[in-house]
Amino acid sequence: MSDKKGKLIVISAPSGTGKGTVINELLKLRPDFAFSVSATTRKPRPNETHGVEYIFLPHEQFQKMINDDEFLEHAQYVGEFYGTPVKPIKDSISSGNNIILDIEVQGAKQVMSKDIEAVTIFIEAPDMEELENRLRGRGTDSDEKINARLERAKQEIKEKEHYDYVVVNDNATRAAKEILEIIENNNRKD
Repeated sequence: MSDKKGKLIVISAPSGTGKGTVINELLKLRPDFAFSVSATTRKPRPNETHGVEYIFLPHEQFQKMINDDEFLEHAQYVGEFYGTPVKPIKDSISSGNNIILDIEVQGAKQVMSKDIEAVTIFIEAPDMEELENRLRGRGTDSDEKINARLERAKQEIKEKEHYDYVVVNDNATRAAKEILEIIENNNRKD
């Protein structure tokens, strides 16, 4: 039986960077890595299952968990709460599992301020022009919304200096391999 602890891998990126695609590639390379399931007070969408995409909670229960300090991080967004329950993360890490936390910059700051070991990785697009092309290429947002996302991205990119590593997503498979190498190198240091 191994006494080796797992790692919490915190991954953040501006909208349009391709973070989800990179994480999916990483999970293909290492299907043994766990993906953290967040809790939310919003209602499930028709294709969502409790405990798979999110842990769906009533507002009262979520607020009690905040009061009882049961979240690694949490935030309110458009009237609903989102957060990462801390117990499953700590249990998974104690069992020797690596767990990936896909989280925005403010949540990552909360995690960095807690007494929990984490490898923090910021993913960015090669440049702002490419980021804009990716956002426009989605075909889902108005010009106004794209401009707002680009302005927010500029603010988030300023926070990358607080992360342990910065990975440029010029190719999702290459970026996932780089992240895997970072994780494996960190595991060797223990």
